[in-house]
Amino acid sequence: MTQALDAILEIFTWVGFGAAFALGIVSVIVWAADGSWLSAEAYLDEDGHTLRWIDSEGDVNSASLSEADRARVGADHKAQIWYRHGWHDRMRFTRRPPVLRLLVGLTIGGAALGLAATGASIVAYFVRA
Repeated sequence: MTQALDAILEIFTWVGFGAAFALGIVSVIVWAADGSWLSAEAYLDEDGHTLRWIDSEGDVNSASLSEADRARVGADHKAQIWYRHGWHDRMRFTRRPPVLRLLVGLTIGGAALGLAATGASIVAYFVRA
């Protein structure tokens, strides 16, 4: 029984820390590939489907909105957006991509699993002694 418990805890330790390491690397790659995004205040055009903003170089940019994105624009017809530095007409409503939050959460979860399995293994060692 104790050998089976030791084996299970060892597997959970390796899987947890291995997943945390691999997902941590993927998280850094996604973060670096995402590039630089700057904050701006955008205004809804009269047509109700186009969002316009002025970038750091003074150029006016625009982006067409879907119905789901239109719901994110406030009643005063303006919204806080993030636009891609060095690109025209590229924006989003979040600073970082949503997949990055998922990857970081999974990395933390894997590390927590590895730590919990290591802690349980240490406790099991001293309980047997």
